[in-house]
Amino acid sequence: MDMRKLVGRNVARLRRERQLTQEEVAARSGFSQQYLSSLERGRRNPTVITLYELALALEVSHVALVLPDDEA
Repeated sequence: MDMRKLVGRNVARLRRERQLTQEEVAARSGFSQQYLSSLERGRRNPTVITLYELALALEVSHVALVLPDDEA
């Protein structure tokens, strides 16, 4: 299981469920829209601190970002 892709899929899914754009999540989290785009495509290896900040921005538990999905 590629954790980078899993985290990216979860971030994208949670963002869409909340009807947020990447720009809105960027403004909430302090990360750039370009970083979020790369993250959602599985091209970034986020730190624990990054996961925490993204979870706050998405108003979810940090655990939600690493839960396995059906696309494993």
